[in-house]
Amino acid sequence: MLGGGSSIQIARLFGIRIGASWSWFVVFGVLIFVLSDYFQTVITGGSPTEAYVVAVLAALLFFASIVLHELGHALVARRLGIAISGIDLWFFGGIAKMSRDTDSPGAEFKVAAAGPAVTLVIAAVCGGLCALLAGGAALDVIVLDTGAQVSAPLALLAWLALWNALLLVFNLIPAFPLDGGRLARAAVWGMTGDRNRATRLSGRLGEAFAYLLVGLGIFLAATGYPINGIYLAVVGWFLAQGARAAIASTAFTERIDGITVADIMDTEPVTMPATTTVLRAQEEFFLRYRWSWFAVVDDAGRFAGVISEQRIESEVSAGRPALEVGELLEAAEAERWRVPSDRPLEALVADEHLRANGALMAVDADGVLCGVVTIEHVRRALSAALPQRIA
Repeated sequence: MLGGGSSIQIARLFGIRIGASWSWFVVFGVLIFVLSDYFQTVITGGSPTEAYVVAVLAALLFFASIVLHELGHALVARRLGIAISGIDLWFFGGIAKMSRDTDSPGAEFKVAAAGPAVTLVIAAVCGGLCALLAGGAALDVIVLDTGAQVSAPLALLAWLALWNALLLVFNLIPAFPLDGGRLARAAVWGMTGDRNRATRLSGRLGEAFAYLLVGLGIFLAATGYPINGIYLAVVGWFLAQGARAAIASTAFTERIDGITVADIMDTEPVTMPATTTVLRAQEEFFLRYRWSWFAVVDDAGRFAGVISEQRIESEVSAGRPALEVGELLEAAEAERWRVPSDRPLEALVADEHLRANGALMAVDADGVLCGVVTIEHVRRALSAALPQRIA
């Protein structure tokens, strides 16, 4: 589901920040209020206090299942090399915030399918436990038959099984930006080799489904179900916004298609040999050019890392002016600055290291430094790709 805005951190799992927006707290409170009445009717001899406790557990566990759903997306994306800035819960569900889009149909399919796969497991486990505890009455419990008087644990499991199953079915509808829409995009992308065409098709399906939800919401609101109707209509409106944004983005993507880092980078950067001493680096580079950092290369021209003025001054002050710059570099730090020269401009736009560093070192397949690309280079390239207005 789409989401945005600021959020409050509520947990951190696998190094991923889990946050919740203010709208989530509203939904959480309303859900507890509604479920308290429901559980009091189905729990055998249930008191208002017991029903309230079960309602709180149900709301917490349901949102926990949404977090697990989004973690499925996030962990698969991270395994494919896509950084995750966090997971946010909000009014309509959750979102795993990826630093960039997928770059192949296979990657798109894997990331999109991971969330529904987790939800399927949760629904199956809860449904299986219901069947184990309720025997032949399991289906009555799962479909929320108010005449099925059951224990509190069974009522809780049944509710979780049903709503995770509904979440699974809803998410698998082939309408972008739902997971089913992303799976449809992956399929069309794989068959045609054209991601933009696949995005437009799944986006139009998403728009159609969204307007159907809006229409259904209006109908429900007009026939005596105002809360459900308004909620469906708002969900449909947000889905339509996401689908339209995806369709619109394809027009711009087509304009920058084929442009790579090599097309926009500075091909003649000033570099520092790895054998340069700390004292020479200070005198001949930092004091001369007045820059805060320099790219360092080895004898073969391969990129070795970036050295900062602060680090050089620290070594001079510590009485180590004869140290070679190459001895101060760390391989892990160098990776934060490295980018393939053939990386598409579209992928570069969302690169978190470019945003953090302000620049990246473009290298070829052998690791040889080919140039430097900065945020300003990217801005100029994107501005040139925008349609020009005629006065």
